[in-house]
Amino acid sequence: MSTANSLSADELGSAAQRERRKRILDATIELASQGGFDAVQMRAVADRADVALGTLYRYFPSKIHLLVSALGRELERSDATMRDRPVTGDTAAERVVHVLKRTTRGMQGDPHLTEALTRAFMFADASVRTEIHTVGMLLTQMMTRAMHPDQVEQTEDDVAIARVIGDVWLSSLVGWVTGRTTAAETAQHMETAVRLLLRE
Repeated sequence: MSTANSLSADELGSAAQRERRKRILDATIELASQGGFDAVQMRAVADRADVALGTLYRYFPSKIHLLVSALGRELERSDATMRDRPVTGDTAAERVVHVLKRTTRGMQGDPHLTEALTRAFMFADASVRTEIHTVGMLLTQMMTRAMHPDQVEQTEDDVAIARVIGDVWLSSLVGWVTGRTTAAETAQHMETAVRLLLRE
Protein backbone atom coordinates (compact mmCIF):
# COMPACT_ATOMS: atom_id res chain seq x y z
CA MET A 1 0.00 0.00 0.00
CA SER A 2 1.35 3.40 -0.92
CA THR A 3 1.65 5.86 1.95
CA ALA A 4 2.23 8.83 -0.36
CA ASN A 5 -0.44 11.38 -1.17
CA SER A 6 -1.20 13.18 -4.40
CA LEU A 7 0.30 16.63 -4.71
CA SER A 8 -2.45 19.23 -4.50
CA ALA A 9 -2.33 22.44 -6.50
CA ASP A 10 -1.70 24.35 -3.26
CA GLU A 11 1.40 22.26 -2.54
CA LEU A 12 3.04 22.99 -5.89
CA GLY A 13 5.42 25.92 -5.79
CA SER A 14 5.55 27.04 -9.39
CA ALA A 15 3.08 27.88 -12.10
CA ALA A 16 4.76 25.26 -14.31
CA GLN A 17 4.11 22.56 -11.71
CA ARG A 18 0.48 23.58 -11.34
CA GLU A 19 0.08 23.56 -15.10
CA ARG A 20 1.65 20.08 -15.25
CA ARG A 21 -0.79 18.82 -12.63
CA LYS A 22 -3.68 20.33 -14.61
CA ARG A 23 -2.52 18.61 -17.80
CA ILE A 24 -2.33 15.29 -15.97
CA LEU A 25 -5.87 15.63 -14.64
CA ASP A 26 -7.13 16.80 -18.04
CA ALA A 27 -5.57 13.73 -19.66
CA THR A 28 -7.08 11.47 -17.00
CA ILE A 29 -10.58 12.89 -17.53
CA GLU A 30 -10.26 12.62 -21.32
CA LEU A 31 -9.19 8.97 -21.15
CA ALA A 32 -11.90 8.13 -18.61
CA SER A 33 -14.54 9.84 -20.77
CA GLN A 34 -13.49 7.71 -23.73
CA GLY A 35 -13.24 4.31 -22.07
CA GLY A 36 -14.07 4.39 -18.37
CA PHE A 37 -11.97 3.02 -15.54
CA ASP A 38 -9.98 0.51 -17.59
CA ALA A 39 -8.92 3.15 -20.13
CA VAL A 40 -7.04 5.12 -17.48
CA GLN A 41 -3.58 3.57 -17.47
CA MET A 42 -0.66 5.46 -15.96
CA ARG A 43 1.49 5.17 -19.10
CA ALA A 44 -1.38 6.42 -21.29
CA VAL A 45 -2.00 9.36 -18.94
CA ALA A 46 1.69 10.28 -18.95
CA ASP A 47 1.86 10.13 -22.75
CA ARG A 48 -1.27 12.22 -23.22
CA ALA A 49 -0.19 14.79 -20.62
CA ASP A 50 3.32 14.91 -22.12
CA VAL A 51 5.08 14.11 -18.85
CA ALA A 52 7.54 11.39 -17.90
CA LEU A 53 6.02 8.37 -16.17
CA GLY A 54 8.21 9.00 -13.12
CA THR A 55 6.91 12.56 -12.95
CA LEU A 56 3.32 11.32 -13.04
CA TYR A 57 4.00 9.01 -10.09
CA ARG A 58 5.52 11.88 -8.12
CA TYR A 59 2.28 13.83 -8.58
CA PHE A 60 -0.08 10.88 -8.17
CA PRO A 61 1.22 7.64 -6.53
CA SER A 62 -1.42 5.39 -8.14
CA LYS A 63 -4.30 5.24 -10.59
CA ILE A 64 -6.76 5.43 -7.67
CA HIS A 65 -5.09 8.56 -6.29
CA LEU A 66 -5.30 10.03 -9.77
CA LEU A 67 -8.97 9.27 -10.36
CA VAL A 68 -10.15 10.34 -6.90
CA SER A 69 -8.26 13.60 -7.41
CA ALA A 70 -10.04 13.95 -10.76
CA LEU A 71 -13.37 13.45 -8.97
CA GLY A 72 -12.41 16.30 -6.66
CA ARG A 73 -11.60 18.48 -9.66
CA GLU A 74 -14.95 17.71 -11.30
CA LEU A 75 -16.76 18.64 -8.07
CA GLU A 76 -14.78 21.89 -7.90
CA ARG A 77 -15.93 22.71 -11.44
CA SER A 78 -19.54 21.90 -10.59
CA ASP A 79 -19.35 24.00 -7.44
CA ALA A 80 -17.82 26.95 -9.33
CA THR A 81 -20.62 26.78 -11.93
CA MET A 82 -23.29 26.80 -9.24
CA ARG A 83 -21.69 29.70 -7.38
CA ASP A 84 -22.35 31.83 -10.46
CA ARG A 85 -26.05 30.96 -10.59
CA PRO A 86 -28.74 31.30 -7.93
CA VAL A 87 -29.79 28.02 -6.30
CA THR A 88 -33.56 27.77 -6.54
CA GLY A 89 -35.81 26.59 -3.73
CA ASP A 90 -37.69 28.09 -0.80
CA THR A 91 -36.42 25.57 1.76
CA ALA A 92 -33.05 24.02 2.58
CA ALA A 93 -34.28 20.65 1.30
CA GLU A 94 -35.40 22.12 -2.05
CA ARG A 95 -32.08 23.91 -2.54
CA VAL A 96 -30.00 20.83 -1.67
CA VAL A 97 -32.08 18.66 -4.02
CA HIS A 98 -31.55 21.26 -6.75
CA VAL A 99 -27.75 21.16 -6.28
CA LEU A 100 -27.65 17.36 -6.17
CA LYS A 101 -29.78 16.99 -9.29
CA ARG A 102 -27.64 19.41 -11.26
CA THR A 103 -24.43 17.73 -10.14
CA THR A 104 -25.80 14.26 -10.83
CA ARG A 105 -27.14 15.18 -14.27
CA GLY A 106 -23.74 16.56 -15.17
CA MET A 107 -22.04 13.32 -14.19
CA GLN A 108 -24.65 11.04 -15.74
CA GLY A 109 -24.18 12.95 -18.99
CA ASP A 110 -20.70 11.41 -19.19
CA PRO A 111 -21.28 7.80 -18.09
CA HIS A 112 -17.76 6.52 -18.85
CA LEU A 113 -16.20 9.27 -16.75
CA THR A 114 -18.68 8.77 -13.93
CA GLU A 115 -18.02 5.03 -13.97
CA ALA A 116 -14.27 5.60 -13.69
CA LEU A 117 -14.47 8.19 -10.92
CA THR A 118 -17.05 6.24 -8.91
CA ARG A 119 -15.18 2.94 -9.18
CA ALA A 120 -11.99 4.62 -8.03
CA PHE A 121 -13.83 6.02 -5.02
CA MET A 122 -15.17 2.53 -4.26
CA PHE A 123 -11.72 0.92 -4.56
CA ALA A 124 -9.86 3.57 -2.54
CA ASP A 125 -8.10 2.33 0.59
CA ALA A 126 -6.53 4.15 3.53
CA SER A 127 -3.63 5.37 1.40
CA VAL A 128 -6.07 7.63 -0.47
CA ARG A 129 -7.57 9.18 2.67
CA THR A 130 -6.31 12.70 1.90
CA GLU A 131 -7.95 12.69 -1.55
CA ILE A 132 -11.13 11.14 -0.12
CA HIS A 133 -11.18 13.84 2.55
CA THR A 134 -10.92 16.52 -0.14
CA VAL A 135 -13.90 15.07 -2.00
CA GLY A 136 -15.89 14.85 1.23
CA MET A 137 -15.09 18.46 2.14
CA LEU A 138 -16.16 19.69 -1.28
CA LEU A 139 -19.48 17.86 -1.04
CA THR A 140 -20.02 19.17 2.49
CA GLN A 141 -19.34 22.76 1.38
CA MET A 142 -21.74 22.42 -1.54
CA MET A 143 -24.50 21.03 0.69
CA THR A 144 -24.10 23.50 3.57
CA ARG A 145 -24.02 26.44 1.17
CA ALA A 146 -27.24 25.22 -0.42
CA MET A 147 -28.84 24.70 3.00
CA HIS A 148 -28.00 28.22 4.23
CA PRO A 149 -26.74 30.39 1.33
CA ASP A 150 -26.59 33.58 3.43
CA GLN A 151 -24.99 32.02 6.50
CA VAL A 152 -21.21 32.37 6.88
CA GLU A 153 -20.68 29.95 9.77
CA GLN A 154 -22.34 26.53 9.67
CA THR A 155 -23.39 24.64 12.79
CA GLU A 156 -22.05 21.20 13.69
CA ASP A 157 -25.49 19.77 12.90
CA ASP A 158 -25.44 21.38 9.44
CA VAL A 159 -22.04 19.84 8.70
CA ALA A 160 -23.12 16.42 10.02
CA ILE A 161 -26.27 16.44 7.87
CA ALA A 162 -24.29 17.57 4.83
CA ARG A 163 -21.83 14.71 5.30
CA VAL A 164 -24.63 12.16 5.45
CA ILE A 165 -26.20 13.63 2.31
CA GLY A 166 -22.82 13.43 0.56
CA ASP A 167 -22.50 9.77 1.57
CA VAL A 168 -25.98 9.02 0.24
CA TRP A 169 -25.17 10.80 -3.03
CA LEU A 170 -21.99 8.78 -3.56
CA SER A 171 -23.80 5.56 -2.66
CA SER A 172 -26.54 6.42 -5.13
CA LEU A 173 -23.96 6.96 -7.87
CA VAL A 174 -22.50 3.53 -7.11
CA GLY A 175 -25.98 2.03 -7.59
CA TRP A 176 -26.38 3.79 -10.93
CA VAL A 177 -22.88 2.92 -12.17
CA THR A 178 -23.30 -0.75 -11.31
CA GLY A 179 -26.72 -0.94 -12.97
CA ARG A 180 -28.68 -1.59 -9.79
CA THR A 181 -30.72 1.59 -10.13
CA THR A 182 -31.91 3.79 -12.98
CA ALA A 183 -31.19 7.51 -13.21
CA ALA A 184 -34.76 8.22 -12.08
CA GLU A 185 -34.45 5.86 -9.10
CA THR A 186 -31.14 7.45 -8.17
CA ALA A 187 -32.70 10.91 -8.14
CA GLN A 188 -35.69 9.70 -6.10
CA HIS A 189 -33.45 7.98 -3.55
CA MET A 190 -31.42 11.14 -3.02
CA GLU A 191 -34.48 13.36 -2.79
CA THR A 192 -36.08 11.06 -0.19
CA ALA A 193 -32.90 11.10 1.93
CA VAL A 194 -32.62 14.90 1.76
CA ARG A 195 -36.24 15.49 2.71
CA LEU A 196 -36.00 13.08 5.65
CA LEU A 197 -32.82 14.76 6.93
CA LEU A 198 -33.99 18.33 6.34
CA ARG A 199 -37.58 18.26 7.51
CA GLU A 200 -38.71 21.80 8.18
